[in-house]
Amino acid sequence: MIDNARYWLDKINALPQPVPGKTIRVMNVCGGHERTITMSGIRSLLPDYIELIAGPGCPVCICPEEDVYQAIRLVLQHDITLLTFGDMLRVPVNNTVIHGTTDRIRSLEQASTAGADIRPIASPLEAVTTARHDPERQFVFFAVGFETTMAPVAAMLEQGIPDNLLLLLSGRRTWPALASLLACGKTSLDALIAPGHVATIMGANEWQFVISQHQLPCAIAGFSDTSLLAALYSVLRQQHEDRFFIDNCYAELVNNNGNPSARQCLERQLDIIPANWRGLGEIQASGYALKPCWQQHDARQYFPAADYNTRKHAGAMPAGCDCSRVVSGQIYPDQCRLYETACTPTTPIGPCMVSDEGACHIWWAGGKHRHHPAEKPARIL
Repeated sequence: MIDNARYWLDKINALPQPVPGKTIRVMNVCGGHERTITMSGIRSLLPDYIELIAGPGCPVCICPEEDVYQAIRLVLQHDITLLTFGDMLRVPVNNTVIHGTTDRIRSLEQASTAGADIRPIASPLEAVTTARHDPERQFVFFAVGFETTMAPVAAMLEQGIPDNLLLLLSGRRTWPALASLLACGKTSLDALIAPGHVATIMGANEWQFVISQHQLPCAIAGFSDTSLLAALYSVLRQQHEDRFFIDNCYAELVNNNGNPSARQCLERQLDIIPANWRGLGEIQASGYALKPCWQQHDARQYFPAADYNTRKHAGAMPAGCDCSRVVSGQIYPDQCRLYETACTPTTPIGPCMVSDEGACHIWWAGGKHRHHPAEKPARIL
């Protein structure tokens, strides 16, 4: 692949344009992709007929509200230390009435301020090291993420974890969510740019369903502007030629079958289950759960009274928040009713404004405020 962004921009601009009034909607399925697209100003450099849409590529954004709520209640109600990735600290849950009063603690950050022992970590290995350094203390690792995070979690289990470490697992598989979006028909797409980091683990072939079942162009991209533009050129060319295939534009790290060791480790340590996605609902075969042999390390089994599944339908998004439409590619972030008014990075209402992989946070950081509207607003479906 030619490593020159200008080259790929020129190739895109040289493609025949569709009939007047027709747009080609291309979804990128990665928060890192959206960050590169926004921060490098790619949207402003493209022909008007191209719409780049952010998809459900932020694990913080789609982590079920009931899982965040459970983590908060566990650390407030039990003498434990909760370990989790830093982005999870500020994810808000919905207002809840407990014993007739509104619960004011709506995030792990607020729970920490109230005295709970919560420590941000950067990797599963750090969770193991922390627990081993204090064997008399009970630790719970709130593990959130896609395949690229769950593979190290599986490796952590395979290598052995201390008796005083429990897992509150909220792992998700990426491709079933996209399959669900494409099948439901709520999001109109013409092409897909698949996430390079997931494909590094799981392989390019995992995205073959986009071609075989939905007859859409698909390319895998890395995180540079060059790789993304090359992938965009590929799907536009496929669209123009009506010839669809998986184009690997991240060949330096991605192959057809992924990383066999990582995939086998995932299969040995974790089960695949139906799982809830915040904003998208329950999706078949989209979640990871601990194998039965790890039951003694499952926080949900260890604290059986702390089962908050009743929140699955009541706790999707806060009132007025349109994050569900953002993660499903139906609207752009600045078309959310709360964007920049009630919801900002300082005071996030919805999960998409929290993480640096969340589309709303990325757009805000990129300077896309209401007084600077998006270059090409998305159609509201």
